[in-house]
Amino acid sequence: MNIKILYDNTKIGNKICAGWGFSCLVGDSVLFDTGEDGKNLLNNMRQMKVKLSDIKDVVISHDHWDHTGGLEAVLKNKITVYGCKTFSSAFQTIVKKSGSELINLELFSNVSGNVFSTGAIQTTYKGAKFEEQSLVLRTTNGLSIITGCAHPGIVKIVERVKKLFPQETLYSVLGGFHLKGMSVKEINKVCDHLKDLDVQKTGPSHCSGERAINIFEKRFGMNFIQVSAGKQLEV
Repeated sequence: MNIKILYDNTKIGNKICAGWGFSCLVGDSVLFDTGEDGKNLLNNMRQMKVKLSDIKDVVISHDHWDHTGGLEAVLKNKITVYGCKTFSSAFQTIVKKSGSELINLELFSNVSGNVFSTGAIQTTYKGAKFEEQSLVLRTTNGLSIITGCAHPGIVKIVERVKKLFPQETLYSVLGGFHLKGMSVKEINKVCDHLKDLDVQKTGPSHCSGERAINIFEKRFGMNFIQVSAGKQLEV
């Protein structure tokens, strides 16, 4: 299955815009998150030959500006947006005013074909209850997990997917791992947990932090995936 990285802190190519946030296109029609800026997102889509009219579903991992900032720009066509019920009224208003359908997912759900949502995973953020969902792709290589920021914990998310698909290979995990500011010891412990869960490949980006990205590259070697805006991946 093809993944196009449309938004990230780092980029490949002079015509691609980098910015804080994350977004990727899964297959031809499922958009996961929208980065911080709609103008930059649309530019990157054009550069990567992604047609706005081809997008049928948008899955938003969590209700933070660096993942929802480009949402209005992609709601020019009526599409289906998947969020969580605790997302802000402002987020829900944006979707409803566009005429698009809003579906709030709480449980593991099929989004389209072999693309699934983990459903809302509860955690706390700045002392308040918080929900985040991740994508799961089922391919001939096994399962690939795409995270927005992994606020509930990247290990917890992978463990959730492992329980949902106990007999299937965990081929790759990529996206924001929320490890910025963690110590070398803490990051290595996360690497150990993911290896214990038999994750084959990892691609930390966005909020993972440069230190964590460098450690993951060393720990996973040839099984490290570079994730930058402008990059295309096959999983």
